[in-house]
Amino acid sequence: MPCFIFETSWEVCNKVGGIYAVLSTRAKTLQEYNKDKLLFVGPELWKEIPNPFFKETESLLSAWKKHALEQDHLKIRVGRWTIPGDPIAVLVDFTPFFEQKDEIYADFWEYFKVDSLHGYGDYDEACMFAYASARVMESFYRFQLQEEKNVVAHFNEWTTGLGALYLKKNVPAIATLFTTHATSVGRSIAGNGKPLYDYLSGYSGDQMARELNMVAKHSIEKIAATEVDCFTTVSDITAKECKQLLRPVDIVTPNGFEDGFVPQGKEYDKKRAEARKALITTAEKLCGCPIDEDVLIIGTGGRCEFKNKGLDVFLDALRCVNQNHKRTREVLAYILVPSDVYGVRSDLMERLIEKEVPETPLYDAFLSHWLNRPENDLIYCAICRYNMQNSVTDKVKIVYVPCYLNGNDKVFNKSYYDLLIGMDLTVFPSYYEPWGYTPLESVAFSIPTITTDLSGFGLWAQKITSQKGLTDGFEAVHRSDFNYGEVVDEIVNLINDYLQRGADEVFSIRIAARQLADQALWSHFIKSYFEAYNIALNNRNLRLI
Repeated sequence: MPCFIFETSWEVCNKVGGIYAVLSTRAKTLQEYNKDKLLFVGPELWKEIPNPFFKETESLLSAWKKHALEQDHLKIRVGRWTIPGDPIAVLVDFTPFFEQKDEIYADFWEYFKVDSLHGYGDYDEACMFAYASARVMESFYRFQLQEEKNVVAHFNEWTTGLGALYLKKNVPAIATLFTTHATSVGRSIAGNGKPLYDYLSGYSGDQMARELNMVAKHSIEKIAATEVDCFTTVSDITAKECKQLLRPVDIVTPNGFEDGFVPQGKEYDKKRAEARKALITTAEKLCGCPIDEDVLIIGTGGRCEFKNKGLDVFLDALRCVNQNHKRTREVLAYILVPSDVYGVRSDLMERLIEKEVPETPLYDAFLSHWLNRPENDLIYCAICRYNMQNSVTDKVKIVYVPCYLNGNDKVFNKSYYDLLIGMDLTVFPSYYEPWGYTPLESVAFSIPTITTDLSGFGLWAQKITSQKGLTDGFEAVHRSDFNYGEVVDEIVNLINDYLQRGADEVFSIRIAARQLADQALWSHFIKSYFEAYNIALNNRNLRLI
């Protein structure tokens, strides 16, 4: 075990995506093992308004903070990340390093052959943060930890790769780890509609980076993976991707979670009832017709990646379910995917104030918030193309919620979790999903879920479940590059089958879902991180001989 752990990511105290969930839930377990021997470094992005995920503490590490400012010229704030475990966090202002950008890039080209020449978009911002985060680690180490032998620094995703290389060059006594949560080239291959899996063995990472204009990001990712003391990824499926496009990983470190955010007992029942009422009421106001209380509520969510997240499959499956006129039970499907919105619908807000169910539907009766450019929104366009307009005769009603559910969306005023708890079934038919927190979160709330065997979570869960169908609270549909129609059909069959389940069967399935989630707690998965730290420290020792 290391005596001190640094860890950095663009998502430290910055809730953007799945990496935030990984780090923020793992921190509690690491704090339990080694209290306050863990320091997170994140970007200083909240300059005008307070950061809701960070609580500054003036007295914390005050001597070093003064040294870092006066001697190392680092603009930092020190405090606690407001998550379970309350780990120490340092937010660093990386913008001053933009003035030295060319010199920094030249140095890394000369020493490591990192090709930054073709960087664009978020490349400079990410690299300057990575450089600044490594400077913070160097400053703290030299001020306070030089007598400690076993110090590790963990860097997440290509956005922090430059920091790992900086430490190897300038502070070789610190053992370095680098985790890719999704390779930049692999994600780009999938996102550009190219077949990733059937042809993976024929892809060259360097060649595809050139073809997809990903040279700069791929360069730093590949060199960081090669140069660090331990290279990890989050699932077996992404390990295959890394082996082909970057280099073989030293160990797979799967993503766990802490279940403290899941309500228990009467509180669970109360929140579930509140969520179901909000979901049904909003749909009624949009559609202009009553919805049965026993409606099957199905949900999906995640990042707005139409193909990679399987949103195309989900909508196609709903279209097919809607065409099954023999079915009597209604289905209410929610798509909780943030997109480009400009505001809440005033006509919907007016209806939500009224108690009665209206008798006419609203325009775009499936949309909770107005989109800036609906003609460019693939979810919106697919719903219109399938003519799923939530008419009275439609047995499947769809509600698309394209805003962030942070408790201040004006329609629900609830978080994602506070709506998830009200659902009966979730579907995440991903094409590209290195891990998949959304299905894991679903089973944690005792909501059975459908995903695919192209997700890291789906592959892991397949290994420890035995039943086909949703009996175990989970099903991973087989998905490949070329079996889209089969995936749609299988999901349709699973939904139709679940519609026929009795109350006792549903109850046992919900219990099984929760039991599956219990096996993914950090108390089980943290062991792989301890192994990774050990690998990094041993390899550090070998290179220092």
